Amino acid sequence: MIDVTVVGSGPNGLVAAVVAARAGLSVRLLEAESSIGGGVRSAGLTLPGFRHDVCSAVHPAALASPVFRRLGLLDRLEWIVPEASYAHPLDGGRAGIAWRELDRTVAGLGRDGPAWRRLIAPLLARQRGVAEFTGSQLLRVPRDPIATARFGLRALEQGTSRWDARFAGDVAPALLTGVMAHAAGRQPSLATAGAGLLLAMHAHGVGWGLPKGGSQVIADALANELRSLGGEIVTDAPVRAVGDVHSRVVLLDTAPELLLSADLPAGYARALRRYRYGSGVAKVDFALDGPVPWTNPEVGLAPTVHLGGSRDEIAAAENAVQQGRQPGVDDGAPRHPYVLATQPTVVDPSRAPTGKHVLWAYTHVPAGSTLDATELVTREVERFAPGFRDLVLGSAQRTAVDLAAHNANSIGGDIYSGELSLAQLVKRPVVSRAPWRTPLRGVYLCSSATPPGPAVHGLNGWYAAKLALREQFGIA
Repeated sequence: MIDVTVVGSGPNGLVAAVVAARAGLSVRLLEAESSIGGGVRSAGLTLPGFRHDVCSAVHPAALASPVFRRLGLLDRLEWIVPEASYAHPLDGGRAGIAWRELDRTVAGLGRDGPAWRRLIAPLLARQRGVAEFTGSQLLRVPRDPIATARFGLRALEQGTSRWDARFAGDVAPALLTGVMAHAAGRQPSLATAGAGLLLAMHAHGVGWGLPKGGSQVIADALANELRSLGGEIVTDAPVRAVGDVHSRVVLLDTAPELLLSADLPAGYARALRRYRYGSGVAKVDFALDGPVPWTNPEVGLAPTVHLGGSRDEIAAAENAVQQGRQPGVDDGAPRHPYVLATQPTVVDPSRAPTGKHVLWAYTHVPAGSTLDATELVTREVERFAPGFRDLVLGSAQRTAVDLAAHNANSIGGDIYSGELSLAQLVKRPVVSRAPWRTPLRGVYLCSSATPPGPAVHGLNGWYAAKLALREQFGIA
């Protein structure tokens, strides 16, 4: 019998498999799709020679990950860390730029620069403590109470109606709201504020890096190590029920839904059925004849760009999605959607033919939406980059329903494996000091539906695998 079976080849599943294989156990990884990687896959989605990231594209959490550092992943891959972490264009050719250098960002924000420094600098001074607090189960005593207090107070400020008290202008709050909206949810809220502050801290700390060649290289590096340790990877191998997998330990890099296929204690099953999924995303990939013609040329220096306009516009758009309405489409909904875009070829030309570029973009949509967002996203890019439409050589789109069909973890098109709210960051997917453990003997959950939640950092897989090895094999 195989010692450990891992279901799902996303970064968490791959990390869990490598941890088990490094411990000398026999490991088999099962992947439902024909290619590995889950949320870190790359493919030719549009035209020959253009390489697009299928899911995630930029990885600040990867550069900050103690797991990736310990596994040597940060040294084995060529990481590109841009001088501009992210940009936020506004009407009239204005833009906020989050440079990796904090002083440069402060200088560019004018009268709100000192306020930005007071917001971010204390977190940067204790960034290891902030990362430790946010990078695990919240039901524990933090190692750095000062870092936790600083982070918590700022999240309380930016997650409540007081979020405009710090800034006088409109560029700095828009710059922060754009990064807060990475965590799809109500604006303002504690969960979105916490996520945004963590990402903003990384922007001026480790940076918002991306691996040369596309996100797929992360999965490939982990898979190569697993195979070198004797592990087996089987693709086109969907698992319909937990009982279909036979090994001493089963690690599930899946949505909690798969656990409901088993005979669970009534209380645990009830808790899983109460677990909520969030809004979906509609994604569009573009093959371009040249760089995006941003009105503000500095926006072209940042691989990540947040679109949607002012803080109030983004909040209105995000709140409309939470109410089941689509900005820019439904009557009575806000005119402009929030769009998260990445232009990786501004720092990694290897992803397109010479002189050509790729643009990756998604917008939040109600769960289960069938919206083709191509025109919606095109209009929002055109708002800040007139002439963009004329550069499009080809495009490929996926609706929220399409995303769910291609990845069983994306329930309704939710790429975060569960709603991002304060309650569900504590209850992920159940309230427990060890939520990776399930009531089924030898079965553990290691997906983004467990702490510390979504992002490409491998921590979920690391915690689950360490717990399983200790409890089932006595391996510390």
